[in-house]
Amino acid sequence: MSLLDLEMICRPWSVRHGFVGLQSVYQFAHFRTLHHGWLTLSFMFVGMGTIINIVAIVGGAAIGILIGNRLAERTRNLMTDVLGAITLIGAASSIKALWNEDLSSALPEGWPIMVVLGSLLIGGLIGSTLNIEARLERLGVNLKERFDAHGESPFVEGFVTASLIFAIGPLAILGSVSDGMSTGIDQLVLKSTLDFFASIAFAAALGWGVAVSALPVGVYQFAWTGIGFALGSILTGYQVSAMTATGGILLLGIAFKLLNIKQIAIANLLPALAVAPLLALGISYL
Repeated sequence: MSLLDLEMICRPWSVRHGFVGLQSVYQFAHFRTLHHGWLTLSFMFVGMGTIINIVAIVGGAAIGILIGNRLAERTRNLMTDVLGAITLIGAASSIKALWNEDLSSALPEGWPIMVVLGSLLIGGLIGSTLNIEARLERLGVNLKERFDAHGESPFVEGFVTASLIFAIGPLAILGSVSDGMSTGIDQLVLKSTLDFFASIAFAAALGWGVAVSALPVGVYQFAWTGIGFALGSILTGYQVSAMTATGGILLLGIAFKLLNIKQIAIANLLPALAVAPLLALGISYL
């Protein structure tokens, strides 16, 4: 990309009376706007969430190498509890899509919640039949044994272990699809925070291999972001709302796991995200 192309995409910047604004990029961009006093910043570009995640992993790994094991276990546990509580808020924010006007007007009265329930039940049956959770766990074990069977290389162990932990999880898929569909990067920001603290702990013991794991994580999440972008141009507003509300229930399960309330096989429920828009489409014809 030339400097002229970059200028055409990003301009015009305007700075008036302390206000900073960035004009939209129509086809490949979406906005998350932050307001703080006199400063307003608009963040854009599909894939921004994954970029933040990559920076968080590399930054956390660097800190972990520098401070070693100085971060007390009780502090790490407290951070996990805080993130679990924040995840509950994120889940509530997604679940409220049940009451979006586009969904309630497209479906018969009382059916939006039935669409979410049906999606979770059908998706759970599919996921349990395919045994997605156990397959992902076995994949992690097999890859680690293949690349570092005896744990002789801290770099390789750190790379493989961190790559699997950061990439294989519901938030990686949920957040990346949401980013691609331009419905927000909140979930990937949450994942980035989790990965930041996890990378500190891993890098303290396993070194720079943890930082390098950001590369496969980025490729994996950008792929899911591309899928989300494609879906965003196909699905209607009420189908996106149904998918968002269903994803909120999955986030609720993640919060329960973080808070040690209930261990739920969230990966087995991932097919529900694909079922939700299809089920909403079918019910809309009733």
